[in-house]
Amino acid sequence: MPAQPLSVGFDLDMTLIDTVPGFGAVLEALGTELAVDFPVAEMTGRLGPPLDLLLGPHLAAEAIPPAVDRFRELYPDHAITTVPLLPGATEALGAVRRHGGRVVVVTGKYTPNARRHLDHLGLDHDVLAGEVWGVGKGDVLAREGCSIYVGDHVHDVEGALAAGATSVSVLTGGCTREQLEQAGTHVVLDSLDDFPDWLAGHLLEQRVAALEADLRERGSVMVAYSGGADSAFLLAAAVRALGADRVVAATGYSHSLPQAERDPARDFAQWLGVRVLTPETREMEREGYRANAGDRCFFCKAELLDVLMPLAAEHGLAHVATGTNADDVVAGFRPGIRAAAERGAITPLADAGLTKADVRAASRGWDLPTWDKPQAACLSSRIAYGIEVSPHRLARVERAEAGVRRVAAALGLAVRDLRVRDLGERASLELDAALLPLAPDLETSLLAEVRAAGFDEAGVDRRGFRSGSLNDRL
Repeated sequence: MPAQPLSVGFDLDMTLIDTVPGFGAVLEALGTELAVDFPVAEMTGRLGPPLDLLLGPHLAAEAIPPAVDRFRELYPDHAITTVPLLPGATEALGAVRRHGGRVVVVTGKYTPNARRHLDHLGLDHDVLAGEVWGVGKGDVLAREGCSIYVGDHVHDVEGALAAGATSVSVLTGGCTREQLEQAGTHVVLDSLDDFPDWLAGHLLEQRVAALEADLRERGSVMVAYSGGADSAFLLAAAVRALGADRVVAATGYSHSLPQAERDPARDFAQWLGVRVLTPETREMEREGYRANAGDRCFFCKAELLDVLMPLAAEHGLAHVATGTNADDVVAGFRPGIRAAAERGAITPLADAGLTKADVRAASRGWDLPTWDKPQAACLSSRIAYGIEVSPHRLARVERAEAGVRRVAAALGLAVRDLRVRDLGERASLELDAALLPLAPDLETSLLAEVRAAGFDEAGVDRRGFRSGSLNDRL
């Protein structure tokens, strides 16, 4: 099953904003009007409970409702502009956004005043729910699908637990670590400064666990294995979940797979103890592939899956899995994903919500040598759309890239990402942007290798390496 979208709830007072100065100013103004000497320092030291509970010890019961109304009327003039963000608040909300999540603010504060704070401070959010407290927050969090709730008070912990969400507590409010832990919080952070790193680790842990659970349920699997970071991680995860005897790595051999990728891919799979199958694929025989229109990848992936599906059945394997990750699914134009889905391939990484960054982080944690391997798309991706794909063009690109890497290494240039784009009889050389501009002599030497591979003309793309740059022409 695909991973549920991320939604994170945040309390407002003393979690995202420091309400103490504004709250104190309103209490003083209210006290002056009512001729009541409120203990402001004491009352602002335990913010969190609803206002009527805070006022209760200091006013007669019948005086509390009108005092609450008046407090709310005074609030905008005394408490909005004086209330600052707490450290890390903006970065915490930004971290949720980076992970594709929604931000839900759930607070006991009077809703109009809560909105004034959010608007004044420019806090990015999707939903605001005010005037809810304690376990009542749980209903809102559950309704909005929040899997995490961040607060500063023991009653925020109650709300999170009532919703079945992970309770994250920060020590910027009036509750101590011990009080929060006794209330049952799952995590205590000193402040929201610590939240982005915690969130990244938490999501990675959950996503990897979801991946392994999914794979265990599959029973057995053939991994469509290119040797890249994604398929290598999927292969390793499958071995962990199922055991090497119920996993097979299948690499389609054709003109579009660089020779330099083949031995390292096989070595890695064998290091995991996995059988490696290398069936030949004949995408070059598919007219749509050779024509190299925008849907070329559809025909390539269709050929691969049309070969692997019966092969998996022959070996008694229940599923064929691709290394499609969660970023790929939302990346826009990906006809290959559609071809694989139409043929019944599964996408465990994407279903678990694992992004490319997650794959690299988890691979590093597992000490996989592929954790920082540069992206290595098939050779046909180097040929501009509309130019027919042929074995000659694929071999020419492969020779050019190998020559550039060889010369760069000999001249002491550390190249990570490199593409030679076939634009017809002219080639465009893309290198890591940080290496540009090249010294004239160095550029001349590298372009000479490109021309020696069979291109009439060659130039360096001044924008540097850009994954999928030829898609810009679609």
